[in-house]
Amino acid sequence: MKKIVLACLVIASLPAAALAQSSGTGPVATAWGPRVGFSSGPDQFVVGAQLDFGEVAPDFTITPNVELGVGDNTTSFAMNGDMHYHFRIQNSLWRPYVGGGVGITHFSVDTPRGDFSDTDVGAAAIVGAIVPTQTGSRFFVEGKIGLGDIADFKMLVGWNFRL
Repeated sequence: MKKIVLACLVIASLPAAALAQSSGTGPVATAWGPRVGFSSGPDQFVVGAQLDFGEVAPDFTITPNVELGVGDNTTSFAMNGDMHYHFRIQNSLWRPYVGGGVGITHFSVDTPRGDFSDTDVGAAAIVGAIVPTQTGSRFFVEGKIGLGDIADFKMLVGWNFRL
């Protein structure tokens, strides 16, 4: 329980730190947005939110996010720290990316024998693509393969709005 409380405090402080004036050192959040999709293992509907820290290095971004999953007699809450490397395609607005991330997931399971919960740490391999919209926001689609005791697979779509 202490791990969950500490992780929640860290995640809760991210927006304030991201929006604070930068002294020229370190990345500043450049976008935020919702994410929605599904997972397999457990089979769940997933909804969440993310921050996007602009290019911390050429073509690299950091995208911390939180996700709530429901279904398969399980409720999950995940906090993830993802990093993406974006490819440039000549004459295209699409920016495919690959990446990885680490996260902590809390599962609450309802079974006929009773309820139980567990908190696990895992990693994910990520592949996706992002494209700007006419309004200046960005649409993305992303697939994540879980490594460890977290969701086996996630497919997500979302939008990033400039800060």
